[in-house]
Formats: sequence, structure tokens, C-alpha cells
Amino acid sequence: TNTGGDFVDGNSGSSRFLDLDPNSIASVSVLKGLAAATLYGSQGRNGVILITTKAGTASSNIKKTEVTVSQSFFYNQIASMPDYQNEFGNGFDQAFGWFFSNWGPSFHKDGVAGWGNSSAFDANGTLPHPYSTSATATGIKQAFPEFAGVRYKWQPYNNVQEFFRTGTISNTSVNIAGASSDGKVSYNMNYGNQDEKGFTPGNALRRANFGMGGRAVLSNNLTVNGTLNFARTDFKTPPVAASTGNGSFGNGSSIFGHLFFTPRSIDLTNLPFQNPITGESVYYRQGNDIQNPNWTVANSGFKQNVNRVFGSASLKYDINDNLNLVYNFGMDFLNERNTNYQNKGGKGGAAATEVNSGIYQTWDNNNTIWDHTVMLNGAYKLNDDMNLSFNTGVTSRSEIFDQQGVKSSGQNVFGVLRHFNFNTQTPVQYSENRNILGALGQVELDYKNYLFVKAAGRNDWLSNLATVNRTLFYPSASVSFIPTAVFDGLKNDKYLSYLKLRAGYGTSAGFPTGYPIASSLNLGTKSFQDDKGINTVTNTTGATLGNPDLKPEQVKEFEVGIESRMFNNRVNLEVSLYKRNTTDLIVNRPLDPSTGYTLTKTNIGKIAGKGFEIDLGVDVFKAADANAFGWNTHSNFTVSESIVKDLGLDTDIVVFDGFSDLGNAAKVGEPLGVMVGSRIKRDAQNRFVVNSIGNYVVESGTFNIGDPNPDWVWNISNEFTYKNFNFGFLFNWTHGGDIYSSTTATLIGRGLIVETIDRVNTFILPGVQADGTPNKVQINNSDYYFSNVLFGPSELQVYDASVLRLQEISLGYTLPKQILDKTPFGSITFTASGYNLWFNAYNTPKGAHFDPNVAGTGVGNGRGFEYLNGPSSKRFGFSLKATF
Repeated sequence: TNTGGDFVDGNSGSSRFLDLDPNSIASVSVLKGLAAATLYGSQGRNGVILITTKAGTASSNIKKTEVTVSQSFFYNQIASMPDYQNEFGNGFDQAFGWFFSNWGPSFHKDGVAGWGNSSAFDANGTLPHPYSTSATATGIKQAFPEFAGVRYKWQPYNNVQEFFRTGTISNTSVNIAGASSDGKVSYNMNYGNQDEKGFTPGNALRRANFGMGGRAVLSNNLTVNGTLNFARTDFKTPPVAASTGNGSFGNGSSIFGHLFFTPRSIDLTNLPFQNPITGESVYYRQGNDIQNPNWTVANSGFKQNVNRVFGSASLKYDINDNLNLVYNFGMDFLNERNTNYQNKGGKGGAAATEVNSGIYQTWDNNNTIWDHTVMLNGAYKLNDDMNLSFNTGVTSRSEIFDQQGVKSSGQNVFGVLRHFNFNTQTPVQYSENRNILGALGQVELDYKNYLFVKAAGRNDWLSNLATVNRTLFYPSASVSFIPTAVFDGLKNDKYLSYLKLRAGYGTSAGFPTGYPIASSLNLGTKSFQDDKGINTVTNTTGATLGNPDLKPEQVKEFEVGIESRMFNNRVNLEVSLYKRNTTDLIVNRPLDPSTGYTLTKTNIGKIAGKGFEIDLGVDVFKAADANAFGWNTHSNFTVSESIVKDLGLDTDIVVFDGFSDLGNAAKVGEPLGVMVGSRIKRDAQNRFVVNSIGNYVVESGTFNIGDPNPDWVWNISNEFTYKNFNFGFLFNWTHGGDIYSSTTATLIGRGLIVETIDRVNTFILPGVQADGTPNKVQINNSDYYFSNVLFGPSELQVYDASVLRLQEISLGYTLPKQILDKTPFGSITFTASGYNLWFNAYNTPKGAHFDPNVAGTGVGNGRGFEYLNGPSSKRFGFSLKATF
């Protein structure tokens, strides 16, 4: 379940990433372990969640059409608002200044830090309005003559709190299903509509989806089955570029990069944000060099319109009672129309000159997947004790990606967002194609329904690797034994009613996308032009160095486990232990730019993983009938680790995600993904080194600063039933794991939250001076938090990411059937529910109220880094489901 906030597309529905209406899902099954997933190829290397959509039901019990209507409405709010302090305003060292830090005077007149000690204030505690004193040469004073002579009240403002709003989420779903009286022909249709407004201004999502399916058993031993779905999604959001608390990285705007550390004394809500003459951003800083978040919402954003068509069809021919031949066809086409824009007049800093001049970028992504599978399936009874079943066949998967667009910069007329209104246009054009062919087979024997042996194998051929490396065979085998079906004395319904022992060995593959084995050239036909106007064609190398020796990655896993039911089936216990070795893991390896490239794809030699999982379900009170009280609790506990055993390279470290000096790395003997960055310098005795003015000395490099992998994860759910009521909740405890949090470091480093309220005492950092003598240099609070925590060594921005979370809670009521007997309704259920209503990251500063469940490095292998990516959300509301 994702709690990542507004900017997660469709955070109100768990089926978002399938573009499916929940009512169109017929079943969901989980295949754990590679031994169970070999048949699914490289897509099954992390396990398989198999979702079957409704194509109609074959049940002969359905004599009429059944209609199911669902309607839900939720409120969506920010879940991780910091606990801001309201004692001090902007400035440094308790002195007033129009800075972007909150170390200024107190909002009270008296005291050492009171505003009464500053000549900037009058006797009433007011200041000249910032727009009447701006030092910028862009004419803010001329644009706002109404502020001349106006005084500005020195007081705390609810600036960040008032920026957000309460969002709403509405979901409507209709499903129609029916079948013929003999059950040989059936159909299913569904329609869903979602309308969502996020808690951040400018954030919204609308989606409509339609699906249909049908199944027919024909008289000539043929069964036809098919589904077709269409979904349209319209999504928009303000820009959320990554930030470390000092604007955004590179050429981009970030709404959170300037919002969360707005000083408490700034009236963000009521300050004008746009120059009425030029349209540019205006803000309180005297140089007008910080982009106003309200201007960002009004003048920049990202839009995405997605049309997706996907479906499947199958044809099964029963050769005889034991054999059938099945052809499956799958298709998935997605068109993604993207628009990224910002009017000129932004204030992104020197690194964002292009963005400040205005940008308009439009591009289409078209992704098409074709799947074909032919399978021969058989099931035979060899004798009275033994059964044999098998599957064998071939598959093909074709993936085609095409990108076309234009990026324009240098806006001429403010507010006109069309390519003709920009000075410079750069084409966007990229395409890639990957084909995977596979041959597979599986055979299973069962002996008297208590001993099961299975063996499977698959060979894939890949189109985008060198010939010598493009094929890989990966087998699997498993055995399971049910002692309670063999030994009569072992089975006892009172104590042990079922016991299953299992062991399995499985393998899978991982294949790269794109064209990783070849270096590319960028062709420019008009990069230069001579005095006669003749274009000079140029070729420049791309940033990625091709690696012709790249191999597929392979995962090998051995797992053992037990499954049991005890005490009259009131207790269900499943335990799994596994060891997993990954060889030739594919990662991006940074290169020194002096080579002419910045990265290449490479293989890491060997990664050893191990872990275990305990799944326990208990009927604390087992309801004797529908009117009795029932209580079921379900607990899942997992522990896992992955250690790099061998890089197989000419280096002892590969930083594969993030930046070369701050990111996730592979290091021999360390957990995969260990966090590296700068640290406090140590002396020969491993003591911290402090400089002459009392701050830590920063030692640059790729030192270990944290491990993002949690020690363990524990999920506990409880469900209570009584008559027509049901009540349930899901609780999560993630223990351990580290996170580099720019949000937390910024809130502390700029003096915004309650942990920084001490403005009188001084600090002496533990450590030694350069000569080895104990440090005795006193520094004040702003030096400690601003110069060391925020802009000091990276390791000081790493926090323990342990978190307790109430993931979900719900209360439902189903109307008694006797009330509905004389109505057209078969059932009506009301449910009130909430998601992510409470969490506690108990080892982070309490005032930050930081939620570690965020992804700061996007899609990929990165983990444990957060760059002011935005807060998480909480949702609460109700739903109604009716059938008739």
C-alpha cells in the first residue's frame, strides 16, 4: 500500500497500476518462491502476483444478470505536517534579516533574543514591508507602489499549513455479469470512474475505464475466452523536482524545495506572488532570488494524458479427456502524452537559467507489448496411487517503445504556452525494441495426494544482448510432503489437522532494456553554421558507454518451509526460510567524464541473500454462526538481507544509484545498496575532527553512512465480525533501515521545528582539534544546525527509518437479507474506512513528523534517499456497494 501522498498517481486505489476497476478482478493469487514462478520467465524473478480479470463465469447457478454498483468518497489530507515552532522568525544569530532561515529574533519584545534589541523594528514590532525595500533591480517596488510605507507585522504565520487543502476522492464502479442457463456462455462488463483532487493545489487525477469479457464452451471441444479493457487517465501536478533544502537540483522547479522551510514570519498566503507587469515570481527576499511556491503552482506544472488498451484472448482445444492445446494472446498498448511547462520569470538560481526563461516540453511515449503463448497441457492417472500432469510450450514477447516530442525554451510572450512562442526548439526522439523468445516445460507427479514432486525449466533468447550472451536456461524443482495424510497417529483435529513440509529450488533471469551493449552517437545537422549559412553535421558520443560483454542476471533460490493447521483449524502457521544468490546483477556503473562517458551498464559478480518469513493466522474467537462474535488475527513477519560477495570488477565499489558521491553502492562484504557519502573526518584514534571555529571537518568520499534495508517488517491485521457488522485494521511495524532525509535536515537546519527552540545555549561538538586536543570551541545554535546538520557531512542527514503505522482501518455493515427480500437488491454494504491515519517514525526528530515511506530516487534500485519529495497522505471516507 502506497502512502506517498498527492504525487502518487491514483493513491486512492490499489489497482491503479493495472488500470483496472476493482470489480473487474476475478481472483488474485500469490506465487511465492522462484520454484513456483519459473514458468513466468524474467517477469517472475521477484515472485508472481497473478491477477485474473473477469471474462464471465462458468457457473450454472447464475440464471440471470447480476449488477454490482459501488460508490466511495474519501477525503485526502496531508499526513506528515511538521510541528513548527512559533517563537522565532527569519534571520541569523537572533538578528533580523530577510533570509531563508529561521534563526532571527523572537516574536516577543523582551529577552536576549527579543525583537526589542533590533533597530529594524519600530515600537510596535513592525518592519517595512519587504516589497517596499526590495533591493532587486527588476522593479518590485515600482510594481507594488501600494506597499510604500506599509509596515509588516512581526508574528508567526500558518504559512505552510494554509498552503495545503483538503482533497477529495470519488470512485464509481458498475459491473454487469451473467451467463446462460447451462453455464456454457457467460459475459462480464464493467465501468469505473475516478475523480481525485489532491491536498496540494494544482494536483488532480481523473480516470475512466471500461472493460468487457466473455467465455463460451463450443460443441467442437473448443473453449473461447477473452477480455478487453480501455482506460483513460488525466493527471496534473505542480513540479516536484528533488531538492536538498536549497532549491531544486539542476534545471527544474520544486514546489516543496521552497515550501517546507518557509520562515515562520513570512505571510506566504497573503503576499503577492506575481509581478503584475512582467509576470515574474516575487517573494520577500531582497534579491527576489527564491521562487514563490504560489507562483510555481500558478505558472508551472506537469500534465499527463494516458490512453491504454489492453486485453487477452485464449483458445483451448480439448484433444481428449487428458490433453488440451491452448493458445493465449495478450496485447497492451499505452499512449502517454506528457506536457512539462513553466512561464518565464522563475527564480531557480543560476543552474536553472533555461527554466527561468520559460520552458515548454511536449512528448509522447508509446509502449506496445505483444504476448503469444502456445501450451500443451496434460493430466493422467498412471495408477490408483499416482497422477501425472505436465505443461510444455513456447512463448514470445515483443516490447516496442517509441518517444517523439519537442523541448522549447526562451519564452517570448509571458503566458503563451505554444512552441512557436519560444526561441529554441530541441527534438525529442528515441525508440527501442526488445524481443524475448522462450521455451518451457513443467511436469508434476503426486503420490496418493501426500507426496508431490515438480520439475520445470525454461530457456529464453533475448534480442538486445550479444549473441554469445543472449540465451539463458533456468530450471526449478520442488517437493512437498503431507505427513498428516500418511501417519494416522499424527493427525488429530484437536491439535494438528494438517502439516505440509516443502522444499524447492528455483532460478530466474533478469534482462536489460534498451541497447546496453552498444555506444551511440548523437547526430546534429545544424549544430554549427558557417558564414555562408551552410550547416555543419556533427557527431558526438552519448553519455552511456556500451558494454558488449553484458550478461543476463540470474537468481538462484533454495527454500524450505512448513504449512500447518492446528487446534480445530483455528491456527494456521506457515514458515519459510530461503537462501538466494544473484549472479551478474545488472547495474549502472558511473564513469569518470574524462573517458568521454558518464556511465555504463555492468554485471556485479555475486550477491548472497537469505531470510525467513512467518505467517500466522489465529481465530481467537471462531464464530459458531453468522450471528455470533468472531475475531481473526493475522500476522506476517519477514527478515531478509543481501550481502555483496564479489563485484567481479576492477574496483571495490560501484555507486549504482544517486550521485557519484552520495548514493546507493555495491561494496564487497556490505549489504547491497549500502548508502555512501561524505562523513565527519576522523583522526588516527577514530575521533571526530573539529576545525578552528568549532564546526566538524567534512571528509569527502564514498564512506558508509547508512544501510537502507530494514532489520525486519511485521504486519498485523485483525478482523472482528458480529452479526452484520465487521471491523478490521492493519498495523505495520518496520524496524531498522536508514534514510537520508533532506526534509528533516532542512527543518532542523533552518530552525523551523520545536527541536530548535533553544536559542540561548551554546554547543561544543564532541571531537578534537587538528592538534589532537579536545574541542572546546563554543558555537551557537544556527552554526550547529545550519552549518553542520544541513550543510555539513552527509552522514548527519541520515536517520533511522523505523516506523509504526496504522495502515488501514474499516468498519462495515451489511443490511440483513430479510430487509432486502422485497427489494430488487441482493445485498447492500456500507463501509467507513481510513488509510495511513497514524504513524510514528520514532527515531527521527519528533517535530519533523517525517514519514519514511517515500521514494526519493524514482524507479530503479535506489533506496533510502529522500530529497524534499513531498509529504505522505491520509485518507478517510465511506463506500457503498450494492448488487441487484
